Amino acid sequence: MGKVYVIGTCDTKGAELRYAQEVINAAGADAVLVDVGTLGEDAGADIRAREVAQFHPEGAAAVLGQTDRGTAVSAMAKALTTFLTLRGDIGAVLGLGGTGNTALVTEAMRALPIGLPKLMVSTVASGNVAPYVGPNDITMMYSVVDVAGLNAISRKVIGNAANAAAGMARNPIPASSNDRPGIGMTMFGVTTACVTQVREILGKTHEIYVFHATGVGGQSMEKLADSGLLQGVIDVTTTEVPDLLVGGVFPATMDRFGAIIRTGLPYIGSVGAVDMVNFGARETVPVAFQDRRLHVHNAQVTLMRTTPEENRRIGTFIVERLNRMQGPVRFLLPLQGVSAIDAAGQPFHDPEADAALFTAIRDGWRDAENRRLVEVDAHINSPEFAAALVANFHDSHD
Repeated sequence: MGKVYVIGTCDTKGAELRYAQEVINAAGADAVLVDVGTLGEDAGADIRAREVAQFHPEGAAAVLGQTDRGTAVSAMAKALTTFLTLRGDIGAVLGLGGTGNTALVTEAMRALPIGLPKLMVSTVASGNVAPYVGPNDITMMYSVVDVAGLNAISRKVIGNAANAAAGMARNPIPASSNDRPGIGMTMFGVTTACVTQVREILGKTHEIYVFHATGVGGQSMEKLADSGLLQGVIDVTTTEVPDLLVGGVFPATMDRFGAIIRTGLPYIGSVGAVDMVNFGARETVPVAFQDRRLHVHNAQVTLMRTTPEENRRIGTFIVERLNRMQGPVRFLLPLQGVSAIDAAGQPFHDPEADAALFTAIRDGWRDAENRRLVEVDAHINSPEFAAALVANFHDSHD
């Protein structure tokens, strides 16, 4: 059984943190109190703030004694991230605090693997928690009253959170003998036909986890890869890249493909739905794009066709990252169209723009024994392309 790491600023939240520690210990788990205060004072925690601060790349001096609180909190978050990722005895992490401590602790939580229990009791948990949670399985629990002293309300809320953390640490979920190898796939409405065909074939032998390519979808897939919970990726739909580079509402981060580079997982990829940039309702499209080729997908989603120049940038972004992958890589180009609305006769059919994309990838490709660029003279949603994805998946796993 791993330990429950109770994390907060002991100089201001000491009573609440120690209460959580007592509840966890009473529940039969082993609680470790970690101080992340930025003043450097010894508040009697099991792991003092100075010990955590020493994990900053520039040492404790980069964290403690900073005159600007924001700078100190950001530096402590970086130190805590390294500290936690190097521990081998964590059964759960419980954080308590307001805006500053929530930002600090959840940044470190986001670096931990999916499946490791992470619970944050926060004054901001009733609002937009996406910046704190990201693509991770962090549980946010609203504190109701401020984390500013123990009272009849805070004792119940913090006590419930402490018992929950203790219960998760004491009862880890084991792997099942029925679990099959997990494969991550990215999908959009306009590549659903392709993904469905591949799922029907590979789903007989693998668990297929499909991620809607809405920005956080790609991040979630890569977080599972970083967490060691995938055995491969079929990244059919890389549409988050155009949104990142052009300014859509479903952007990737600059770390797109980073998990594959770091882990060396087998990677099968393509350029699904890179013919479009995503916006909200028609009236939300930025003024600069009003004269572009637009397609109203539904009342809440408007698509903009990518230009040849944008496709060159997209192809260059993708191929630069493919070249850095050290595991088995098979990247497939569907020469007859990259989405359902890029086929002949459809509103986004644009052979010139597609050609710019394919040329950028061909020109940037660096040959290597582990990597193959595969051109398929078919549409991305055709049976021929789905069959090529499956064949290359098997080839990459041989």
